[in-house]
Amino acid sequence: MGIKLFKEPKLENPVMIAGWPGIGNIGLVAVDHLRTMVSAEEFGEIEPWEFFYPRKVFIRNGELLGLEFPINKFYFKQTGNRDLIFFIGEEQPAEGGSAYAEGAKAYRMANMVLDVATQFGCRRVYTSGAAVAPIHHTMKSRVWAVPNSEDLVSEVRSYQNTVLMSDIEGRGGQGHITGLNGLLLGVAKRRGLEAVCVMGEIPVYLHGFPFVYPKASKSVLEVLCSVLGLEPELQSIDEFARQQEREIENLYQKLPEEIKGQLEKLKHVTYTRQAEPGIITEEDKKKILEDIDKMFKKQPPKEG
Repeated sequence: MGIKLFKEPKLENPVMIAGWPGIGNIGLVAVDHLRTMVSAEEFGEIEPWEFFYPRKVFIRNGELLGLEFPINKFYFKQTGNRDLIFFIGEEQPAEGGSAYAEGAKAYRMANMVLDVATQFGCRRVYTSGAAVAPIHHTMKSRVWAVPNSEDLVSEVRSYQNTVLMSDIEGRGGQGHITGLNGLLLGVAKRRGLEAVCVMGEIPVYLHGFPFVYPKASKSVLEVLCSVLGLEPELQSIDEFARQQEREIENLYQKLPEEIKGQLEKLKHVTYTRQAEPGIITEEDKKKILEDIDKMFKKQPPKEG
């Protein structure tokens, strides 16, 4: 059990792009949209037995017919510019009740993903996720990036609409990436592979709620397409983003005027800083999140 390959495509110097669920499903939506955009073909999977509990048990006439597990699949596409490998997982392997990948299972999965990458000659990996940022939901999301090598810093700084996480003021040149996105960067570095994590900004007041945030996914998609020499197809993700923004705006308008007044300040935050002096304090942010949390808990649950 482990990696199961259905075919072995002949690829030339491929790049791997990996995505999993996370905050706002930003990375997953971006990577899956790119996979669909180029019509990538499935060629393998990581078998789930040692990583996940089954989601469903199928029973008919008293007989157990089978189990449904989260899928973790590999896809490939041969392009005129550069061959691509995609890894898309429906869930991150976690231990100890964590929502994000950690522990021995996560480390094993990260290595298995890179086993496939190296088997087909891949030397560069991109992962993608969310960057929780002090921005307003009406603003364009920037992309925060973290490379796993100093040699990649100047290249990453040249990416469109992108800022290095370590360049953001108030972070002391440091940052933290949860789950497989961060783990894969570290494992890739240990194995001598280049890797970059690109993270789309999601407003700090939305990150704790079950919203998909395709506006940030679009920003990530644009960066990946630019880096890979692909022409992005944005019609479907634009429509998805408009639908989600309408839902967010409907909820936003229900906020008390005091909270909206605080959040409006976020429209004036610059991208290279966490917050301009006097714009919004940590105490303000804490109160806003507490008030929004209370408001959402009062909302009746949706059907389905």
